[in-house]
Amino acid sequence: MKSFFRIVLIAVCYFIFHALPVSAQIDNPKYEFGAGISSFVYQGDLTPNRLGSYETLKPGFQLHGSLILSPSFMARTNITYGSLRADDGVYDKPAFRQQRNFNFKTPVLELSELLVWNPMKSNYEDKGFSPYIMGGIGVSFLNIKKDYSQFNPDYFNEGALILQQLAEDDANGVPGLIAVVPLGAGVRYALSPAFAVYAESAYRLMFTDYLDGFSKATDPKWNDHYQTISIGIIYRPGRKGKLACPAVNF
Repeated sequence: MKSFFRIVLIAVCYFIFHALPVSAQIDNPKYEFGAGISSFVYQGDLTPNRLGSYETLKPGFQLHGSLILSPSFMARTNITYGSLRADDGVYDKPAFRQQRNFNFKTPVLELSELLVWNPMKSNYEDKGFSPYIMGGIGVSFLNIKKDYSQFNPDYFNEGALILQQLAEDDANGVPGLIAVVPLGAGVRYALSPAFAVYAESAYRLMFTDYLDGFSKATDPKWNDHYQTISIGIIYRPGRKGKLACPAVNF
């Protein structure tokens, strides 16, 4: 009797695979969800490093859900929470930063909508590496706290002018909400049909020089920006196998 059921099971799976090939395509995943650790990297006037302030990184987290549109494209909703911080005082060079001593910090809650492109057209694959490129629009909610209480105007020839510019920056205020344009890239590795791990980085184009609360007193010619670096895990619900046929052991 047991052998009979095994034969029937093999026949059913054979029929599904060979007689109904279209049905197999229905099993393509439609959604996936991800969670990971994410850090914000400040890029602006309060760091001499053009790549950003890696000395003041703080951990955060990222959650996202994606609608799989095709082998090449996904529509992704992204939520990232963390913080941004920069401090002139953490740098010994150039020497003026120890005397200027501007600093700021803010929590960041970013909501964004992204289009994710997989150039290898492997969105439906269950194994292997897949690079991807993403871009979209978003908004960041901020609560910026800036501090220049340790500023030493006597060190600077233009100390009086900087004090005047600080007053102008104070009068301008700080934004509580900023529009952002995320542009980034990443790579994922499928561990199984249901799970994958990923690593990615995204740069934010921004349209303000007041992310750190300072502009006229620093360098008003350039806007501030930030970057995120993230690693995490992705889950695709209902993905146990192509057709979920049980294994048959003789």
